[in-house]
Amino acid sequence: METHVESARSSLDGAAAGLSVRLLGPLTVIRDGATVQLPASRKLRALFAYLGLAPHAVGRSRLCELLWDVPNDPRGELRWCLSKLRGILDEPDRHRIETSGDTVALDLKGVSVDAFDVASAAATGIETLDLERLQALSRLFVGDFLDGLEIDRSPHFNSWLIAQRRRFSSWHAAILEQLVSKLPADADEMSAHLEKWLELNPFDARAHVALLASLARHGQIAACEDHLASAAQLFASEDLDFGPVREAWRTIRSERPAATLRPQPALSPAAAKTSIVLPDSGVAAPCKASLAVMPFVEEAAVGGSCGGPSCGGLADGLTHDIITRLAKLRDFFVIARGSVFALAEKNIAPEDAGRRLNVDYVATGTVRSQAGRVAVSVELVEVRTARIVWAETFERRPDDIFAVLDDIGNSIVSSISAEIEMVERNRAMLKAPSSLNAWEAYHRGLWHMYRFTRTENEQARHFFEMALKLDPTFARAYAGLSFTHWQNAFQRWGDRDQESALAFETAGQSLLIDDHNPAAHWAMGRALWLRGEQDGSLIELERAVDLSPNFALGHYALSFVHSQSGDPNAAIGSSDHSRHLSPFDPLLFGMLGARAMAHVRLGQFDEAAEWALKAAARPNAHAIILAIAAHCLALAGRLDEARTFAAAIRKTLPNYCADDFIGTFRFEPDAEAMFRQGARRIGLG
Repeated sequence: METHVESARSSLDGAAAGLSVRLLGPLTVIRDGATVQLPASRKLRALFAYLGLAPHAVGRSRLCELLWDVPNDPRGELRWCLSKLRGILDEPDRHRIETSGDTVALDLKGVSVDAFDVASAAATGIETLDLERLQALSRLFVGDFLDGLEIDRSPHFNSWLIAQRRRFSSWHAAILEQLVSKLPADADEMSAHLEKWLELNPFDARAHVALLASLARHGQIAACEDHLASAAQLFASEDLDFGPVREAWRTIRSERPAATLRPQPALSPAAAKTSIVLPDSGVAAPCKASLAVMPFVEEAAVGGSCGGPSCGGLADGLTHDIITRLAKLRDFFVIARGSVFALAEKNIAPEDAGRRLNVDYVATGTVRSQAGRVAVSVELVEVRTARIVWAETFERRPDDIFAVLDDIGNSIVSSISAEIEMVERNRAMLKAPSSLNAWEAYHRGLWHMYRFTRTENEQARHFFEMALKLDPTFARAYAGLSFTHWQNAFQRWGDRDQESALAFETAGQSLLIDDHNPAAHWAMGRALWLRGEQDGSLIELERAVDLSPNFALGHYALSFVHSQSGDPNAAIGSSDHSRHLSPFDPLLFGMLGARAMAHVRLGQFDEAAEWALKAAARPNAHAIILAIAAHCLALAGRLDEARTFAAAIRKTLPNYCADDFIGTFRFEPDAEAMFRQGARRIGLG
């Protein structure tokens, strides 16, 4: 959908000229202000909508499977529908139905489409929109997505339709939530927005609290009590905790004692300007980000089987595996398998399940097998804003279906972890330092830590210490603090012996708090490397990846240690695996640099030079990475390039030489001799 969203003209501009399409409600096509009469065929309308939202061209076989219940000539019916659509959509100088080979695409560039406007706003961030934009988006929802377009005996289309309705309903609820928080308290439309929000999300505690606050502000205490009683019964029918809503109501009443005495016929001018202030997260804010992985959906195979055992149950197995692996990272709170499967059995939409479970993120996915390939599509959604944080499709050939799903599971787990960490880091950066809780202070520390400068490293240390003052049991904050001391020692930004001791001490604190946290063992492994205890370092790092095979930094640290004086082939394997798990990692330059040093030890200087250049090209690569590039290029005989890097280093470190480079690492004698040889070639000897 992204291509269409970027290219479509916003329907909020209100232009009557040209072509426009309405999908939020009954499907409607408008040309130059007049409604176009569509053929009565429901499948034609469904085809139009499906192609309109498809992010890329769709195969004819997929379209036939989607809409036709094995008729005599499904492709003939498809051709008929496409010819009718051409008559509706094509213009004298533009053909909007595009066919290439065996695929079909619908070109909606320049067309005003209400659904694209909503999707574009969600991608931008609904919480960032101003009041006028929110009101305009709210008016687009005149009914359900493709209202009334269910098709009998077309389960694939109906599943797609349900998923789209859930998505747009979630975005609608997020828009209403923002409207309620930003509108003046006496706005005429406030009541309608609150009622619609509750209709869309009847189990959202925030919606109930907002309604109670609005009613109380107008002195309607009896109405509040009636709503509280009916809502409590509703929550009880689903075995959900209503306590947070009751507690919020007690707070509302205590803050408005006058409201219990008499109704307020009118609001004062000052009160009229006050917006409803919602609780920050519905209930008390968790100390960690939280995630629910909903059961992945199995889609029927086309033209073949999964390539092995029955496909049934593979989606559930993959879901269970992902939940387990994410929990092993111990980086955020993951809802247990039983809870998410129980909600799924009640056919509760993922976004609604996320709100019921009071989590920050929900992951959903589908598993689809076709002839010779397995495809797993995944989305990660931020529950409060209904914003898609990350989406990806993984395709593999199922030579060994279980190995394939294991590999895809690795990619999914690592991607979800990295995306949540990035969102949390960026959110923490937007908050005032004095308002941070321990979780936010930790992620603020990560943001500074990944800048890799002396000043930013000091800022990172400050925020990790802040996190530990707020929560002395925060193992990952101790691991982060250990890393800042490690950087001070490694980069020679402080006394190496003193900083090494502090890195070891804080890593030990992390292990004392949580011996099953892979980050704690990672921090200890790096600290032991600083102390020259390579065997102990490798033991700790192996323990980190044993605890969590998806912990990319653990695999990178193994590569780093092996690249200098361990097994260079193991270093290359660990480097590749760490990059496979986290291809956009902030420490990617280190993963590439470690591989380069391993190639030097194998005498593969040309390969070393290429990998070192990739490391140096990373935007956050520091002087030590540039030094790796200079030495590797020199050994490969690329002296002009090597001297360019040497000159760049000496702009900030005028006296930098081979002793500095060798002293930074712990090379075995043969490797040290090779690097010194390279340094002499470019004047760093």
